[in-house]
Amino acid sequence: MDKKRVGQIKEQFDLVIHSDENANIEFWYARELMSLLGYERWNNFDKAISRAMDSCESGGIEVSDHFREVAKMVPLGSGSQREIKDYMLTRYACYLIAQNGDPKKEEIAFAQSYFAVQTRKQELIEERIALIERTEARGRLRESEKRLSQNIYERGVDDAGFGRIRSKGDQALFGGHTTQEMKTRLGVKDNRPLSDFLPTLTIAAKNLATEMTNYNVEEKDLKGECAITGEHVQNNLSVREMLGQRGIKPEELPPSEDIKKLERRVKSQEKKLAAQAGKLPEEKADAGVDDGE
Repeated sequence: MDKKRVGQIKEQFDLVIHSDENANIEFWYARELMSLLGYERWNNFDKAISRAMDSCESGGIEVSDHFREVAKMVPLGSGSQREIKDYMLTRYACYLIAQNGDPKKEEIAFAQSYFAVQTRKQELIEERIALIERTEARGRLRESEKRLSQNIYERGVDDAGFGRIRSKGDQALFGGHTTQEMKTRLGVKDNRPLSDFLPTLTIAAKNLATEMTNYNVEEKDLKGECAITGEHVQNNLSVREMLGQRGIKPEELPPSEDIKKLERRVKSQEKKLAAQAGKLPEEKADAGVDDGE
């Protein structure tokens, strides 16, 4: 997600912040948040809120501290008003709702980072989004490599053969540099996977080549180490050529922070989020409440 788009979506989310100065807490109303998260029907969003409340309870956190059902009056065409159901939500509640949404949707992906950081600074939200994108890319590569391992095992190749196939693929992608040479180049310890230190772009490139290999191994029913190695090398060369057309050489990209450290940081932030978000005030949501900035 580029910076301009992050800024545009952030402005929309900032507009619906409410605050209670006495309780020193920011909160949101579900009805105002619904469309920003890409939901068109209240019934569907109400179900998402219920799932988030279940997640809150299963985490051992008091649901009423973060979710409160409130009544909202809406005008009717006749000039009268009708009472409808709404929720008052803390930042932690909003985060849980976003976590129960589809991260493939731009609004949900943004919200997961927006509500995870205790600040409205755009650069920190951007940093969190980039962090999540990298960990998700690494997760996709793990899955595609696991599938490749299963595919080649079923076709007569053992674990050592899988290692050789993957190494030959790396050599093709990195312009002749072996996996070990790339580890030395990037300062990666021998006992750690190279991919844990690669930037998001390179991880995505490796994943694309691996997915292509999986597809053709299955589609063409390739068997044996030689045939599968040739396929994997060709796919990595194709991906390298595509990157080269855009002036990118994977072996020249700088290393990124250890993915394991990033994953631990995300988990640590999530554990602290409920306490940092504060609790909903004791008073009713519409009593003495000012809109946010």
